[in-house]
Amino acid sequence: MPLINIRNRKRELRAKYKRARASIPEGLKAELDKKLTERFLALEEYRACSTLFIYVSSPIECDTSAIIADAFSSGRRVAVPRCGEKSGDMDFYYITSLGDLEPGKFGIMEPVPEKCEKAEDLSAGLCVVPGLCFDLQGYRIGFGKGYYDRFLQRFGGVTVGVCYYKCIQNDLPTGVYDKTVDILLTEKFINRNVTKE
Repeated sequence: MPLINIRNRKRELRAKYKRARASIPEGLKAELDKKLTERFLALEEYRACSTLFIYVSSPIECDTSAIIADAFSSGRRVAVPRCGEKSGDMDFYYITSLGDLEPGKFGIMEPVPEKCEKAEDLSAGLCVVPGLCFDLQGYRIGFGKGYYDRFLQRFGGVTVGVCYYKCIQNDLPTGVYDKTVDILLTEKFINRNVTKE
């Protein structure tokens, strides 16, 4: 399939799932986020990890606040992404509280580099990967800026895609830089049978 067709199809799917997420009633979203959090905290991979790489969620994303709070309280190191000046460039920094964050690019809360230590060792840890939608193989469509695509090329730990069941498809269009997550988690199922690319 020509690259332009993949790009156009991804753009359509991105718009579709942004609408789908925005249409979830507030009460239902809170219920779904609670189920996702419970399932995530019960993962053996989470219980075994000492370092958690995790995004700070925006209103239409699966809420990560309770996961971050649990990681703090259980003594794990918490690393949060900061988008660089260069397009697609993203680094993670260790935070010790939400006070280490400030509004960054796209209005997302990001670590303040002057307050935080940069995560240099990307060879291990557990990374929660955001996505507007995922497929059953573990491929994702994000917000289209390519930050996580580039980061995942360098990351050597375990990756978890956390997503609402209504935003799962059988398969998604993929390009050469797309990578699968190791674990796909929804409020209805956990899939560890994805193929690591």
